Amino acid sequence: MKKYTNYIIVILTIITLIMVLINKNLVSEAILSSLYIWYNTLIPSMFPMIILSDILITYSSISIIPRPITNIMTKLFNISYNAVTILLISLVSGFPTNAICIKKAIDTNKISKEEATHLLLFCNFANPLFILETIGSFYLNDVCSSIIILISHILGNIIIGIIFRYHNHPTFNYKLAPLKSQSFEKVLSSSITKSVNSLLLIGGTVTLFLILTTLISNIFHLNTILNLFIKSLLEMTMALSYLSSLSIDNTLKIVLSTMIISFSGLSIHMQIISSLDNIKYKYYLKGRLLNMVISGIIAYFIIKLF
Repeated sequence: MKKYTNYIIVILTIITLIMVLINKNLVSEAILSSLYIWYNTLIPSMFPMIILSDILITYSSISIIPRPITNIMTKLFNISYNAVTILLISLVSGFPTNAICIKKAIDTNKISKEEATHLLLFCNFANPLFILETIGSFYLNDVCSSIIILISHILGNIIIGIIFRYHNHPTFNYKLAPLKSQSFEKVLSSSITKSVNSLLLIGGTVTLFLILTTLISNIFHLNTILNLFIKSLLEMTMALSYLSSLSIDNTLKIVLSTMIISFSGLSIHMQIISSLDNIKYKYYLKGRLLNMVISGIIAYFIIKLF
């Protein structure tokens, strides 16, 4: 089976290479567009978050979180104390920082791979700054709409975490590490290096998927619906930009934006899975599909209620 998979990958890569050579001007524009997105939207919102989250994980920041808060969260989601740190950092920093935090926690024996797989079901939050600033200010030009999207997206993940709470076996046998005394200079240097490497990986992945999206959309001359579907499936940022340019009802635009963010696109999926070893993709995909549906429903009812 693996042999045939390799053949398929090689054939698709050759076809893509030929399409790139034929449409070199189109591809060049796509690359420049991806670099613009990476530099102007992803780096400002993600670079500081990746550094700070890595520092918090390294210093076992769970030790300074008030015990009542950690107790509530461990019982609500049926997760270990160390997993609470990952949940909170994922909430404020967004993807793919969540995968980086999970990887760090696995490597330092703070959580098991089983619990890491469970966390990927619902610890997949978009960066709040990205939603409020990029979507609210640049795409939809409406901060209130971005707030609805953010609330719906977060609630969708929380509901999934509660629904599947009994599917997890918390790693309570793992010791809750005390606050470490380490050289801050070394920790900061290591965190910056990891952040730069992560951002380069993200930039490369976004560029690749933008190229594929552009080629598919232009070669096959897709209609509006199929064009939006392909962009949403492959690359979230490009889909949101395209959606914002459409002349459709604002309610539908908010609901679809929420669903696109919650699914995240295969570009984000690849970034997440490539950051982790021996994590089954089907569990992550299951969480994204559920969050897409649940958050979309929540966004619709919030709009109708208020």
